[in-house]
Amino acid sequence: MLSAVKKFGNSAGVLIPKPLLAEIGAKAGDSVELKVEGGRLVIEPVIRPARAGWAEDSQRLAREQDDGLVWPEFGNSEDETLTW
Repeated sequence: MLSAVKKFGNSAGVLIPKPLLAEIGAKAGDSVELKVEGGRLVIEPVIRPARAGWAEDSQRLAREQDDGLVWPEFGNSEDETLTW
């Protein structure tokens, strides 16, 4: 499949067709690793652990006091008579 190198400011880029991205398990907006091997440009998706950054984000939210409930706690009218 042919493509062209296009100028983007002081850099250059290549449009990658969606089927090729799907083949490596990537999509638009994903982070990728670029390297040169044997005179070829290799593009690999960056695989991050599923919860990477959660601890830092929760600490930041607590510091900014933005860690309140999005949905305030509320009960149902029948809760007072509910027997477990």
